[in-house]
Amino acid sequence: MDASVIQDFVINFIAVVWQAMPFILLGALIAGILEELLPQDAISRFLPKHFIPAVLIGGALGLIFPMCECGIVVVMRRLLRKGLPLSCCVAYMLAGPIVNVIVLMSTWYAFKEFKVGPDGDSLGWPMVLLRAGMGYIVACMTGFAIHFVEKRSKTKLLTDSALPPAPAKPKLSLTVVEAPAPKPKRSLAQRLNNITSVALHDFMDITVFLVIGSALAALMRMNPEWVTAFENLSRSQPLVAIPAMMALAVLLCLCSEADAFLAASFTKASVSAKLSFLVLGPMLDIKLLLMYTRVFKWKLIAAIVPCVVIQVFVYTMAVHQIYNPLSTGTVETVGK
Repeated sequence: MDASVIQDFVINFIAVVWQAMPFILLGALIAGILEELLPQDAISRFLPKHFIPAVLIGGALGLIFPMCECGIVVVMRRLLRKGLPLSCCVAYMLAGPIVNVIVLMSTWYAFKEFKVGPDGDSLGWPMVLLRAGMGYIVACMTGFAIHFVEKRSKTKLLTDSALPPAPAKPKLSLTVVEAPAPKPKRSLAQRLNNITSVALHDFMDITVFLVIGSALAALMRMNPEWVTAFENLSRSQPLVAIPAMMALAVLLCLCSEADAFLAASFTKASVSAKLSFLVLGPMLDIKLLLMYTRVFKWKLIAAIVPCVVIQVFVYTMAVHQIYNPLSTGTVETVGK
Protein backbone atom coordinates (compact mmCIF):
# COMPACT_ATOMS: atom_id res chain seq x y z
CA MET A 1 0.00 0.00 0.00
CA ASP A 2 1.24 3.49 -0.87
CA ALA A 3 2.75 5.31 2.12
CA SER A 4 0.85 8.50 1.22
CA VAL A 5 -2.45 6.61 1.48
CA ILE A 6 -1.58 5.40 4.97
CA GLN A 7 -0.46 8.90 5.91
CA ASP A 8 -3.76 10.39 4.69
CA PHE A 9 -5.69 7.81 6.71
CA VAL A 10 -3.70 8.54 9.88
CA ILE A 11 -4.11 12.30 9.47
CA ASN A 12 -7.87 12.03 8.89
CA PHE A 13 -8.27 9.57 11.77
CA ILE A 14 -6.38 11.80 14.22
CA ALA A 15 -8.32 14.85 13.00
CA VAL A 16 -11.70 13.25 13.78
CA VAL A 17 -10.56 11.91 17.17
CA TRP A 18 -8.85 15.16 18.15
CA GLN A 19 -11.93 17.14 17.14
CA ALA A 20 -14.33 14.97 19.13
CA MET A 21 -12.25 14.03 22.19
CA PRO A 22 -12.58 17.32 24.16
CA PHE A 23 -16.36 17.21 23.84
CA ILE A 24 -16.61 13.59 24.94
CA LEU A 25 -14.43 14.48 27.92
CA LEU A 26 -16.67 17.45 28.73
CA GLY A 27 -19.77 15.31 28.29
CA ALA A 28 -18.38 12.65 30.61
CA LEU A 29 -17.56 15.29 33.24
CA ILE A 30 -21.08 16.76 33.03
CA ALA A 31 -22.50 13.22 33.27
CA GLY A 32 -20.52 12.61 36.45
CA ILE A 33 -21.76 15.87 37.98
CA LEU A 34 -25.36 15.03 37.06
CA GLU A 35 -25.05 11.56 38.56
CA GLU A 36 -23.73 12.89 41.85
CA LEU A 37 -25.57 16.18 42.37
CA LEU A 38 -28.88 15.87 40.54
CA PRO A 39 -31.60 14.32 42.75
CA GLN A 40 -33.22 11.25 41.23
CA ASP A 41 -36.70 12.77 40.95
CA ALA A 42 -35.70 16.37 40.20
CA ILE A 43 -36.33 16.16 36.44
CA SER A 44 -39.66 14.33 36.75
CA ARG A 45 -40.89 17.06 39.12
CA PHE A 46 -39.80 19.80 36.73
CA LEU A 47 -41.28 18.47 33.47
CA PRO A 48 -44.97 18.80 32.55
CA LYS A 49 -46.97 15.60 32.85
CA HIS A 50 -48.23 15.70 29.24
CA PHE A 51 -45.71 14.38 26.75
CA ILE A 52 -46.15 17.18 24.15
CA PRO A 53 -44.87 20.11 26.25
CA ALA A 54 -42.34 17.77 27.89
CA VAL A 55 -40.83 16.85 24.50
CA LEU A 56 -40.84 20.51 23.42
CA ILE A 57 -38.85 21.36 26.55
CA GLY A 58 -36.54 18.40 25.90
CA GLY A 59 -35.75 19.74 22.43
CA ALA A 60 -34.71 23.07 23.96
CA LEU A 61 -32.44 21.58 26.65
CA GLY A 62 -29.46 22.28 24.40
CA LEU A 63 -29.75 25.91 25.47
CA ILE A 64 -29.11 24.78 29.07
CA PHE A 65 -26.68 21.92 28.40
CA PRO A 66 -24.85 23.06 25.23
CA MET A 67 -23.14 19.92 23.94
CA CYS A 68 -22.09 18.83 20.48
CA GLU A 69 -23.03 15.34 19.33
CA CYS A 70 -19.62 14.00 20.38
CA GLY A 71 -20.42 14.41 24.08
CA ILE A 72 -24.20 14.44 24.24
CA VAL A 73 -24.60 10.66 24.35
CA VAL A 74 -22.98 10.31 27.77
CA VAL A 75 -24.99 13.24 29.15
CA MET A 76 -28.21 11.79 27.73
CA ARG A 77 -27.53 8.40 29.31
CA ARG A 78 -27.15 9.99 32.74
CA LEU A 79 -30.32 12.04 32.23
CA LEU A 80 -32.17 8.83 31.39
CA ARG A 81 -30.87 7.26 34.61
CA LYS A 82 -32.12 10.33 36.48
CA GLY A 83 -35.64 9.81 35.20
CA LEU A 84 -35.86 12.02 32.09
CA PRO A 85 -38.51 10.42 29.84
CA LEU A 86 -37.15 8.63 26.77
CA SER A 87 -39.06 10.84 24.32
CA CYS A 88 -37.60 13.98 25.92
CA CYS A 89 -34.11 12.50 25.89
CA VAL A 90 -34.36 11.65 22.20
CA ALA A 91 -35.49 15.21 21.45
CA TYR A 92 -32.58 16.60 23.47
CA MET A 93 -30.09 14.20 21.88
CA LEU A 94 -31.10 15.22 18.35
CA ALA A 95 -31.62 18.96 18.88
CA GLY A 96 -28.89 19.62 21.46
CA PRO A 97 -25.96 19.54 19.00
CA ILE A 98 -27.77 22.11 16.81
CA VAL A 99 -29.85 24.28 19.14
CA ASN A 100 -27.04 25.71 21.20
CA VAL A 101 -25.31 29.05 21.07
CA ILE A 102 -21.85 27.78 20.13
CA VAL A 103 -22.99 25.82 17.08
CA LEU A 104 -25.35 28.52 15.87
CA MET A 105 -22.68 31.20 16.13
CA SER A 106 -20.22 29.02 14.22
CA THR A 107 -22.90 28.58 11.54
CA TRP A 108 -23.36 32.34 11.28
CA TYR A 109 -19.63 32.92 11.09
CA ALA A 110 -19.19 30.31 8.34
CA PHE A 111 -21.89 31.84 6.13
CA LYS A 112 -21.77 35.53 7.00
CA GLU A 113 -19.40 36.34 4.13
CA PHE A 114 -21.72 34.80 1.55
CA LYS A 115 -24.46 36.64 -0.28
CA VAL A 116 -27.33 35.44 -2.43
CA GLY A 117 -28.99 36.96 -5.44
CA PRO A 118 -28.88 40.48 -6.84
CA ASP A 119 -29.63 42.18 -3.52
CA GLY A 120 -26.50 40.77 -1.95
CA ASP A 121 -28.17 39.73 1.33
CA SER A 122 -25.92 37.85 3.74
CA LEU A 123 -26.60 34.14 4.12
CA GLY A 124 -25.46 34.10 7.77
CA TRP A 125 -28.62 34.64 9.80
CA PRO A 126 -31.00 32.91 7.32
CA MET A 127 -28.86 29.78 7.55
CA VAL A 128 -28.79 30.01 11.36
CA LEU A 129 -32.59 30.29 11.54
CA LEU A 130 -33.15 27.51 9.01
CA ARG A 131 -30.74 25.17 10.76
CA ALA A 132 -32.03 25.83 14.28
CA GLY A 133 -35.69 25.73 13.26
CA MET A 134 -35.43 22.56 11.21
CA GLY A 135 -33.25 20.82 13.79
CA TYR A 136 -35.73 21.60 16.55
CA ILE A 137 -38.74 20.45 14.50
CA VAL A 138 -37.08 17.18 13.45
CA ALA A 139 -36.01 16.47 17.04
CA CYS A 140 -39.43 17.16 18.57
CA MET A 141 -41.35 15.22 15.92
CA THR A 142 -39.01 12.27 16.44
CA GLY A 143 -39.54 12.58 20.20
CA PHE A 144 -43.31 12.42 19.68
CA ALA A 145 -42.90 9.31 17.51
CA ILE A 146 -40.68 7.60 20.10
CA HIS A 147 -43.30 8.32 22.78
CA PHE A 148 -45.79 6.12 20.91
CA VAL A 149 -43.14 3.51 20.06
CA GLU A 150 -42.33 3.23 23.76
CA LYS A 151 -46.00 2.90 24.74
CA ARG A 152 -46.58 0.06 22.27
CA SER A 153 -43.29 -1.76 22.76
CA LYS A 154 -43.40 -4.95 24.78
CA THR A 155 -39.63 -5.17 25.13
CA LYS A 156 -36.97 -2.93 26.65
CA LEU A 157 -35.76 -0.13 24.40
CA LEU A 158 -32.80 0.89 26.56
CA THR A 159 -29.62 -0.95 27.50
CA ASP A 160 -29.14 -1.86 31.14
CA SER A 161 -26.59 0.93 31.61
CA ALA A 162 -29.19 3.56 30.66
CA LEU A 163 -32.07 2.30 32.81
CA PRO A 164 -32.89 4.22 36.01
CA PRO A 165 -31.84 2.33 39.15
CA ALA A 166 -34.56 0.25 40.76
CA PRO A 167 -36.16 1.92 43.80
CA ALA A 168 -35.11 0.56 47.15
CA LYS A 169 -37.66 -1.84 48.60
CA PRO A 170 -38.88 -1.19 52.15
CA LYS A 171 -38.11 -3.84 54.75
CA LEU A 172 -41.11 -5.75 56.01
CA SER A 173 -41.52 -6.67 59.65
CA LEU A 174 -44.33 -8.40 61.56
CA THR A 175 -45.78 -5.11 62.73
CA VAL A 176 -44.79 -2.17 60.56
CA VAL A 177 -43.23 -1.43 57.19
CA GLU A 178 -39.79 0.00 57.73
CA ALA A 179 -38.78 2.73 55.30
CA PRO A 180 -35.28 2.57 53.83
CA ALA A 181 -32.73 4.27 56.01
CA PRO A 182 -31.65 7.68 54.76
CA LYS A 183 -28.30 7.76 53.03
CA PRO A 184 -25.53 9.24 55.16
CA LYS A 185 -24.13 12.54 53.98
CA ARG A 186 -20.91 12.14 52.07
CA SER A 187 -17.86 14.33 52.32
CA LEU A 188 -16.63 16.56 49.51
CA ALA A 189 -13.80 14.12 48.79
CA GLN A 190 -16.28 11.24 48.45
CA ARG A 191 -18.46 13.29 46.09
CA LEU A 192 -15.48 14.26 43.93
CA ASN A 193 -14.37 10.65 43.85
CA ASN A 194 -17.81 9.53 42.64
CA ILE A 195 -17.90 12.28 39.97
CA THR A 196 -14.51 11.29 38.60
CA SER A 197 -15.33 7.56 38.73
CA VAL A 198 -18.56 8.03 36.75
CA ALA A 199 -16.88 10.42 34.30
CA LEU A 200 -13.98 8.00 33.70
CA HIS A 201 -16.33 5.05 33.21
CA ASP A 202 -18.48 6.93 30.67
CA PHE A 203 -15.45 8.39 28.91
CA MET A 204 -13.85 4.99 28.36
CA ASP A 205 -17.15 3.37 27.44
CA ILE A 206 -17.92 5.86 24.66
CA THR A 207 -14.34 6.42 23.44
CA VAL A 208 -14.10 2.84 22.16
CA PHE A 209 -16.91 3.53 19.72
CA LEU A 210 -15.52 6.95 18.85
CA VAL A 211 -12.27 5.30 17.75
CA ILE A 212 -14.11 2.75 15.59
CA GLY A 213 -16.33 5.44 14.04
CA SER A 214 -13.35 7.73 13.47
CA ALA A 215 -11.51 4.99 11.61
CA LEU A 216 -14.50 4.46 9.32
CA ALA A 217 -14.82 8.21 8.77
CA ALA A 218 -11.11 8.45 7.90
CA LEU A 219 -11.58 5.79 5.24
CA MET A 220 -14.44 7.79 3.75
CA ARG A 221 -12.40 11.01 3.70
CA MET A 222 -9.50 9.55 1.74
CA ASN A 223 -11.07 10.43 -1.63
CA PRO A 224 -10.97 14.25 -2.08
CA GLU A 225 -12.65 13.99 -5.50
CA TRP A 226 -15.93 13.54 -3.63
CA VAL A 227 -16.18 17.27 -2.96
CA THR A 228 -15.93 18.13 -6.65
CA ALA A 229 -18.39 15.39 -7.56
CA PHE A 230 -20.97 16.63 -5.04
CA GLU A 231 -20.64 20.22 -6.27
CA ASN A 232 -21.15 19.13 -9.88
CA LEU A 233 -24.16 17.06 -8.82
CA SER A 234 -25.68 20.04 -7.01
CA ARG A 235 -25.34 22.23 -10.09
CA SER A 236 -26.84 19.70 -12.49
CA GLN A 237 -29.35 17.90 -10.25
CA PRO A 238 -30.15 20.06 -7.19
CA LEU A 239 -32.88 17.72 -5.93
CA VAL A 240 -30.59 14.71 -6.14
CA ALA A 241 -27.94 16.71 -4.26
CA ILE A 242 -30.05 16.76 -1.09
CA PRO A 243 -29.89 13.00 -0.38
CA ALA A 244 -26.29 13.03 -1.64
CA MET A 245 -25.29 15.68 0.90
CA MET A 246 -27.21 13.78 3.58
CA ALA A 247 -25.16 10.68 2.78
CA LEU A 248 -21.97 12.73 2.92
CA ALA A 249 -22.92 14.08 6.36
CA VAL A 250 -23.38 10.53 7.67
CA LEU A 251 -20.05 9.33 6.27
CA LEU A 252 -17.79 12.23 7.22
CA CYS A 253 -18.61 12.24 10.97
CA LEU A 254 -17.91 15.94 11.50
CA CYS A 255 -18.43 17.77 14.79
CA SER A 256 -21.44 20.10 14.78
CA GLU A 257 -19.23 22.97 15.90
CA ALA A 258 -17.12 22.68 12.74
CA ASP A 259 -19.36 21.20 10.03
CA ALA A 260 -20.70 24.60 8.92
CA PHE A 261 -17.29 25.52 7.53
CA LEU A 262 -17.20 22.42 5.34
CA ALA A 263 -20.78 23.03 4.19
CA ALA A 264 -19.85 26.61 3.27
CA SER A 265 -16.97 25.29 1.17
CA PHE A 266 -19.51 23.77 -1.24
CA THR A 267 -19.91 27.17 -2.89
CA LYS A 268 -21.93 25.87 -5.84
CA ALA A 269 -24.28 23.67 -3.80
CA SER A 270 -27.85 24.84 -3.22
CA VAL A 271 -28.80 26.18 0.19
CA SER A 272 -31.23 23.29 0.69
CA ALA A 273 -28.45 20.76 0.05
CA LYS A 274 -26.16 22.52 2.54
CA LEU A 275 -29.03 22.64 5.03
CA SER A 276 -29.61 18.88 4.77
CA PHE A 277 -25.90 18.39 5.53
CA LEU A 278 -26.01 20.71 8.55
CA VAL A 279 -29.16 19.21 10.08
CA LEU A 280 -28.61 15.50 9.53
CA GLY A 281 -24.89 15.33 10.38
CA PRO A 282 -25.22 16.18 14.11
CA MET A 283 -28.15 13.75 14.44
CA LEU A 284 -26.89 10.74 12.57
CA ASP A 285 -23.42 9.66 11.46
CA ILE A 286 -21.29 6.55 11.71
CA LYS A 287 -19.72 7.26 15.09
CA LEU A 288 -23.08 8.31 16.56
CA LEU A 289 -24.74 5.10 15.39
CA LEU A 290 -22.07 3.12 17.22
CA MET A 291 -22.40 5.29 20.33
CA TYR A 292 -26.18 4.87 20.31
CA THR A 293 -25.74 1.13 20.82
CA ARG A 294 -24.43 1.86 24.34
CA VAL A 295 -27.77 3.44 25.24
CA PHE A 296 -30.46 2.17 22.85
CA LYS A 297 -31.54 -1.27 21.78
CA TRP A 298 -31.48 -1.85 18.02
CA LYS A 299 -35.28 -1.74 17.89
CA LEU A 300 -35.21 1.87 19.08
CA ILE A 301 -32.36 2.83 16.76
CA ALA A 302 -34.33 1.33 13.87
CA ALA A 303 -37.22 3.65 14.78
CA ILE A 304 -35.11 6.80 15.19
CA VAL A 305 -33.03 6.54 12.00
CA PRO A 306 -35.80 6.48 9.35
CA CYS A 307 -37.82 9.06 11.26
CA VAL A 308 -34.89 11.50 11.18
CA VAL A 309 -33.80 10.77 7.61
CA ILE A 310 -37.30 11.08 6.12
CA GLN A 311 -38.01 14.33 7.94
CA VAL A 312 -34.73 15.97 6.93
CA PHE A 313 -35.29 15.00 3.29
CA VAL A 314 -38.90 16.21 3.21
CA TYR A 315 -38.22 19.49 5.02
CA THR A 316 -35.18 20.40 2.92
CA MET A 317 -37.12 19.60 -0.25
CA ALA A 318 -39.79 22.00 1.00
CA VAL A 319 -37.13 24.65 1.64
CA HIS A 320 -35.84 24.12 -1.89
CA GLN A 321 -39.30 24.83 -3.28
CA ILE A 322 -40.40 27.64 -0.94
CA TYR A 323 -37.14 29.49 -0.34
CA ASN A 324 -36.48 29.66 -4.07
CA PRO A 325 -34.38 32.88 -4.25
CA LEU A 326 -31.76 31.34 -1.97
CA SER A 327 -31.92 27.96 -3.63
CA THR A 328 -31.52 29.16 -7.20
CA GLY A 329 -29.60 32.38 -6.77
CA THR A 330 -25.88 32.67 -7.28
CA VAL A 331 -23.92 32.36 -4.04
CA GLU A 332 -20.86 34.56 -4.01
CA THR A 333 -18.35 35.70 -1.44
CA VAL A 334 -18.76 39.30 -0.41
CA GLY A 335 -16.05 41.47 -1.95
CA LYS A 336 -15.50 39.29 -4.99
